[in-house]
Amino acid sequence: MKQQLTEINKRRTFGIISHPDAGKTTLTEKLLLFGGAIQKAGAVKSNKIKRGATSDFMEIERQRGISVATSVMAFEYKGKLINILDTPGHKDFAEDTYRTLTAVDSVIMVIDCVKGVEIQTERLMEVCRMRNTPVIVFVNKLDRDGKDPYDLLDEIEEKLLIKVRPLSWPINMGTHFKGVYKLYDNSLRLFRASARQLNEEDEELVIKDLSDSILDKAVGERDAEQLREDVELIESVYEPFDTMPYLAGNLAPVFFGSAINNFGVKELLDTFINIAPPPRSRPTDARIIEPTEPKFSGFVFKIHANLDPKHRDRIAFLRVCSGKFERNKFYQHIRLEKKLRFSNPTSFMAQKKNIINDAYPGDVVGLYDSGNFKIGDTLTEGEVFMFQGIPSFSPEIFKLLVNTDPMKSKQLDKGIKQLSDEGVVQLFRQQMGSKKIVGTVGELQFEVIQYRLQHEYKASCRFEPLPFYKACWLTADDPQKLADFCKRKSNYIATDKDDNPVFLAQTSWTLDVTRRDYPDIVFHETSEFKRQAKGNY
Repeated sequence: MKQQLTEINKRRTFGIISHPDAGKTTLTEKLLLFGGAIQKAGAVKSNKIKRGATSDFMEIERQRGISVATSVMAFEYKGKLINILDTPGHKDFAEDTYRTLTAVDSVIMVIDCVKGVEIQTERLMEVCRMRNTPVIVFVNKLDRDGKDPYDLLDEIEEKLLIKVRPLSWPINMGTHFKGVYKLYDNSLRLFRASARQLNEEDEELVIKDLSDSILDKAVGERDAEQLREDVELIESVYEPFDTMPYLAGNLAPVFFGSAINNFGVKELLDTFINIAPPPRSRPTDARIIEPTEPKFSGFVFKIHANLDPKHRDRIAFLRVCSGKFERNKFYQHIRLEKKLRFSNPTSFMAQKKNIINDAYPGDVVGLYDSGNFKIGDTLTEGEVFMFQGIPSFSPEIFKLLVNTDPMKSKQLDKGIKQLSDEGVVQLFRQQMGSKKIVGTVGELQFEVIQYRLQHEYKASCRFEPLPFYKACWLTADDPQKLADFCKRKSNYIATDKDDNPVFLAQTSWTLDVTRRDYPDIVFHETSEFKRQAKGNY
C-alpha cells in the first residue's frame, strides 16, 4: 500500500488542448525534450527535418500537418512520472478530444497570442468545466506581434468563464520581445530568438527588487520602467496565486512564451509538476472510486486500430483509476461479463511501445485487443460498476454510407464497425440495419474515414448527404410509449452501435415540436443519458 501511495503521488496525467495552429504539438515536443524522451524536435513545419511530429504518427496526419488521433506519451522529470495525452486540435476531431479529457487529471490550454481565444477553445473549456478539471494557460507565439497581454487576460476570463492569475509576464512581443519576468520567484529570463534547442545556460537574472538598476541594464530603461508598472498593476489587481481554486477548476495560472523557440516552456513545466494534481477520484454508476483503493480498476477511453500498419493490431487505451494493474493477471470485463488477461500491456512514447509488468493510477496502458473493447468499457478485479463521464455528443453532419465495391462488403462492414468502436465516427443503422448512417463533427472526418477504409481494410465507399440536424438518444419511463413513438416516427428512428434508439431530427424546429408533442419521451443530446437521468452530470 505504501508503494502504491508513492507511485500515485509521483504521477501527473494531463492533456494539452488548443485551437488548431496554436502551437500545441510544438509545445508537446518541447516538454518531451525537457523530459529526455526525445533528442530533437520534429519541427512540424520545418522543411529541414523530413519527419512528422513525434505525436503525429498516422500517415494522413503527416500529410495534412494536423493531429487527428490522440497520442499518449510518458516521461520522467524531476522525480515525477508525467503522462501527456496530446489531443487533436482540428475542430473536426473534437469528440476524440472530449473523450480524452475524461482520462486526464488536469490540462494545459495553449492560446495563440495573435488570435486569442477561438471558438474551439471555448468548446474545450466547456468540457473541462463539466468535470472541474484544473487548467493552466500557456499564451504562445510571443515572438510574433499579438494582442495586448491585458486584453488577452480579459478575453480568457470573459470567453472561458474562468478567473486568471499571470505567473509570468512578457516584456514586449514580436520583434521587440525581450523575455518574461517570472512573478512567482522574481526572476527574469531573457529571450534569444536563435535558442531553439534546450539550453540550461539561458541567461536568467534573479531580481530581488525591481528598482535594481540591473533590470535597466538587462532590458533597457524604457522597458524596465514599463515592467515595473505592469508588475505593480498585476500585484494590485490579482490576488496572490492559490492552488486551491486552481485545483477546483476556478482559477487558471497563465504563462507567456514561445514554444517554437523553447522559451517559457521550462517555467511552465516546473510550475506544473508542483501544482498539478496527482490522480483523482472517478465517478461510476455505483460509487466514487478512489485511486488509493487496493483493487485495480480502469476504463477504456480510446481505441486505435492499425497503430502500426505493418501489423494488423488494435490497441485499447486504458486509464488506470485505482489499485495496481499487473501483466498476465485476469480482470473482469464488466460489459461482456467475462475475464480477460493481457500478456503484452504497453506504455507509449508515441509510436514506440514498451511492454510493462505493472501500472498505477494515472498511467495509460495499451491493451492489444481482438475486438473485445468499446469506448467506455470498464475493467475491475470483480466488483461490478461502470466508469462514467465518457459521452458521445450528437454529430453535426450526417451522411449515408454507400458501398462502391460490392465484392468487399464484409471488409467495409468490419472497417466501419471498428472505426465506430474507436470513436472516429458514430454509426447509426436504419431499417433492420441495411442503411448505415455515418455521423461526424466535421467534413474532414469523412476524408479520414475513406482513407483508412481504403488503406487498412481495402474497402471503398462514398457518402451521400442526409438532411438531419441532430441525433437524440431516447428514453421513457413507459417502454410501450417509447415503442409506439419509434413506430410512428420510423423514418427518423435509428439505433446506435449499442442498439439504443436514436431520433434523427431534420431541423431545430421539428425537434422542438416533437418534444412538445411527446412529453413522455426524453430526448438526450449525449449518449450518457443514464447518468443524466440520475442528475449526476
